[in-house]
Amino acid sequence: MLGHRTLTADDYFKILKRRRMLIIIPVIIAPIIALAIAFAIPPQYLSQTLVLIEQQKVPDDYVKPVISSDLDQRLASMKEQILSRSRIQPIIDRFNLYPNKSADEKVEIARKNIAVTPIHSTITHSGGLPGFFISFKASDPHIAQQVCGEITSLFVGENLRARQQSAQGTTSFLEAQLAEAKASLDEQDKRLADFQRKYIGKLPDEASPNMNMLQSLNTQLEAATQALARMEQDKTYQESLLAQQTHDSSPTGAKSSGIDERQVQLAQLQAQATELSARYTPDYPDLVAIRRKITDLQNQIARSPVPPVTSRVSESPQVQQLRAQIRASEQGIMAKRREQMQLQSSIRMYQDRIQSSPLVEEQYKQVTRDYQTAQKFYDDLLAKMNQSKMATDLERRQQGEQFRVMDEPNLPDSPSFPKPWLFALGGLAAGLLIGLTTAAILEYKNTAIRSERDVYAFLKLPTLATISLAAEAQTRQTSANGAQKKGFFRRKHSVAEAGARG
Repeated sequence: MLGHRTLTADDYFKILKRRRMLIIIPVIIAPIIALAIAFAIPPQYLSQTLVLIEQQKVPDDYVKPVISSDLDQRLASMKEQILSRSRIQPIIDRFNLYPNKSADEKVEIARKNIAVTPIHSTITHSGGLPGFFISFKASDPHIAQQVCGEITSLFVGENLRARQQSAQGTTSFLEAQLAEAKASLDEQDKRLADFQRKYIGKLPDEASPNMNMLQSLNTQLEAATQALARMEQDKTYQESLLAQQTHDSSPTGAKSSGIDERQVQLAQLQAQATELSARYTPDYPDLVAIRRKITDLQNQIARSPVPPVTSRVSESPQVQQLRAQIRASEQGIMAKRREQMQLQSSIRMYQDRIQSSPLVEEQYKQVTRDYQTAQKFYDDLLAKMNQSKMATDLERRQQGEQFRVMDEPNLPDSPSFPKPWLFALGGLAAGLLIGLTTAAILEYKNTAIRSERDVYAFLKLPTLATISLAAEAQTRQTSANGAQKKGFFRRKHSVAEAGARG
């Protein structure tokens, strides 16, 4: 009556008592069957080894490692490479693994029997891997140990080879990039040198020297102009003395005086032009007018030259001395004018440099910016390549991150699968589950009424009385309790029928 009313603990106890054989028999038989299956399955032996990951022996501050990828990723990639057919097939052939299987099946079974288990640190909480376990499962303990050793050697060798290749590849790549950067830097260097040669004296860092030089030249020009003015005044004075003495001693004094007056006038105009040029620019109107007068007077003197003096032989020593002084003054004036022209040319050159400095500075900034960028890129690549070379040498000397075998593969003394006690426990649990399930199903399908609660659950009517059922018994003493129970159930059955008829 499992489906008609709520059962109590006493009901469950009675059900277990009635169905005890249905539960005991599977509990006994199922572990026996499980043990038989365990002994029938071929044993599998597990050989395991521990590989520790040693960090780089040289501090990272001195030599930066060239491999920066996560160790978990590298270990997973390394596992896939080692479990490839090209790596697994030679091991299978060497130890004659799985002789009754096809080639593909051998490789697939070998991959399933190889396990790589990382060890995550619970002390440092850094997320790094202090090491990992490598295990292999086989039907023979010696073969399991040897194959586990081969797999471990593959991991150690693959890690060393991968790190060396990565370091060497990084160095080769940086060398190629450094060559390209050097070519670009040489081109920028040549461009900068051409620009400096083209605009020599106009570069931004020469602006201050140019200004100082311009001030110095202006000072020299002012001094030269003043000296030229004094020299021209001295020449004018000497020419006036010479004209006076020549006029007094020459019979043709009137004509000579006229010619000498033009020369005196020319000298005076030249002195005025020299004085104005020292104060004003060459396009000053007064200076331009005086220079025009000087040109006209020189043309007049050229068209009507001074007639030769026949009495030159009879000139006095004073006149001859004056003429010599005038010639010396003329030579000094010519030299001073040449100096003045040179100074003015230099001043114009430095003024041009200063005026064109802003435009040259803008172009110079662009050229130097490209050069500095190329130089910085080259220096960075050179530093990285030197670091990569040190890291490569570190890997060659096996001073970088290494896999060290902590424990050699063990020789298993007992199979890892199957475990008889596990099969026995599994059979016991399965037998108990089967017995309980069978008893529950039978109880649910059984419609027998065994108690007043069953009567009420089935008819929804109260029980008025019970009639005992007397049954034949072989011995009264042994069946008294049983007869009472049967009479009780018979009375309940009669009452239930009477209630149904009523």
